[in-house]
Amino acid sequence: MIDKEKVKHLALLARLTLNDEEIEALTKDLNNILNYVEKINELNLEGLEPLYNLLEELPLREDKIFESENRSDIIKNFPEKDNNYLKVPKIL
Repeated sequence: MIDKEKVKHLALLARLTLNDEEIEALTKDLNNILNYVEKINELNLEGLEPLYNLLEELPLREDKIFESENRSDIIKNFPEKDNNYLKVPKIL
């Protein structure tokens, strides 16, 4: 069981500033998570092999080469351009 003092200590270690409402909510959420993990621990998993990688057993599709759009048509239809480059807004 996690109490408010443990949450305050964890917040101090993580350099988080929490008000009383946030501490109360985190205490409740962390206890819910721990209760869920306890339910998982109660499962009988003997004889069950872990699944390491699902992708090893999936069928792969064959790669297909296809023609793409004509570059000059795309550039011609783009609203802002500079020679052969498309101009877009800066995103920082």
